[in-house]
Amino acid sequence: MEGLVIRDADVVDGSGADSYRADVVVDGGRIVSIVKEAAAAGCQRPKARRELDAEGLVLSPGFVDMHAHSDLALLRDPDHSAKAAQGVTLEVIGQDGLSYAPVDDRTLGEVRRAIAGWNGPGDDIDFDWRTVGEYLDRLDRGIAVNAAYLIPQGTVRALAVGWEDREATPDELDRMRRLVAEGLEQGAVGMSSGLTYTPGMYARGAELTELCRVVASYGGYYCPHHRSYGAGALQAYEEMVALTREAGCSLHLAHATMNFGVNKGRAPELLALLDEALAAGSDISLDTYPYTPGCTTLAAVLPSWASEGGPEATLKRLADEETAERIRHHLEVTGSDGCHGVPVEWDTIEISGVGDPALAGFVGRTIRESADRRGEEPWVTARGLLLADRLAPTILQHVGHEENVRAIMRHRVHTGGSDGILQGAKPHPRAYGTFPHYLGHYVRELGVLSLEECVAHLTSRPAARLRLPDRGLVREGYQADLVLFDPATVAAGSTFAEPRTLPTGIPYVLVDGRFVIEDGRRTDVLAGRAVRRSPA
Repeated sequence: MEGLVIRDADVVDGSGADSYRADVVVDGGRIVSIVKEAAAAGCQRPKARRELDAEGLVLSPGFVDMHAHSDLALLRDPDHSAKAAQGVTLEVIGQDGLSYAPVDDRTLGEVRRAIAGWNGPGDDIDFDWRTVGEYLDRLDRGIAVNAAYLIPQGTVRALAVGWEDREATPDELDRMRRLVAEGLEQGAVGMSSGLTYTPGMYARGAELTELCRVVASYGGYYCPHHRSYGAGALQAYEEMVALTREAGCSLHLAHATMNFGVNKGRAPELLALLDEALAAGSDISLDTYPYTPGCTTLAAVLPSWASEGGPEATLKRLADEETAERIRHHLEVTGSDGCHGVPVEWDTIEISGVGDPALAGFVGRTIRESADRRGEEPWVTARGLLLADRLAPTILQHVGHEENVRAIMRHRVHTGGSDGILQGAKPHPRAYGTFPHYLGHYVRELGVLSLEECVAHLTSRPAARLRLPDRGLVREGYQADLVLFDPATVAAGSTFAEPRTLPTGIPYVLVDGRFVIEDGRRTDVLAGRAVRRSPA
């Protein structure tokens, strides 16, 4: 007898086709049979050791978070309800060009300091890996949900070149090519970049093109956080389209937004650019989160020259009065490249987390609000906080536009990604709410997407980008990574005021055919594993 039958579910299978009613049988981590309209047809219904009545619930494939920052959270937090409770059964990590493999002892320490705001300092983690393969093996010991890994180009550059703003030598470029090839051979699904973060931002287009040629040769994809989401956004998108076309590499645009005042209402220009490239044969996809504010670190808005050399060099520049004044001028007058070429608006930058608990009073306030309370200029407050907290503060940037968010999520190559930073006392609610917010707010309440369309965006499209032949659809023989949700009540519980509140209306989530969420509660099951690149 089979293991589990899910009875009378409304199956939204991930293909975009209309839903249908069925009994779905799961055993051995796979979907073994689907009996459509079993009750109405009067046929013999499948039996199993366990039966789950799914009356009134939608059964869909598990959701794929195409842009996650759970690189350490998966190891630190076995519960990981932030994602499991949303119905996420697969996360793509190694994002924005900075993560923890491949590294040596030097670069591991540097990277840990550089992205402590994203993932915490990692003092509670045993970093017993150095290569991509060793990191994936560590994930295979058991995690809450599955994870795929992108080779972080900034980490690779730190390893081969360092944190300096200069072109790579031929030998250094060869070493980067080898590191990318090794990571792909060990199971990475592609390569990411953070082209507004050091040291990845120091790579010129020719260097990125050469690395993308390697990615293409293994059937992977390139996932850039490109050079601007503000004043130079369209040019930055054009650069990524052109260099991946030259390299023959698939392109996935990370958190593909059009932010800041200069881009209000300009999403159609981005979509026209993508449509033209798609019509010319480019292989392009993108992800977005369904919110207007962004989220990053406070240090990320600094001009790139101020971050050259790594975190310690940045702190020295901030501590020097003359250099700090140059940084202020770039931020407030000319427009820092770290702030996407737009002069910083301190009333849009809200502190969401700090490393030092003694600085918790800044959390939940904008830089301008804290400056006004302290009777000083905003730059003085920002600079003092960066120095006191050693670059650790994270921020929300309230710079997005709702019409752009809606236009981009309708596009035929759109997928969902939370870009969820789980650190900080007041993280962005997208970390806990992205997928139910799509289903509850943008499907049920606003009708921006149909339910079937939205589920396809969150399941089969990302599975296709990841080249996973047995995930992303409710099909016989497919992996039993599944979600059962109530379409009438599913909603994000997380808000900007209470960002760690779990969603409602998602009572069951299965990873590898095992319940990680049951009756709305997290079980102790650790069924997640590393999902490695399929051979080209």
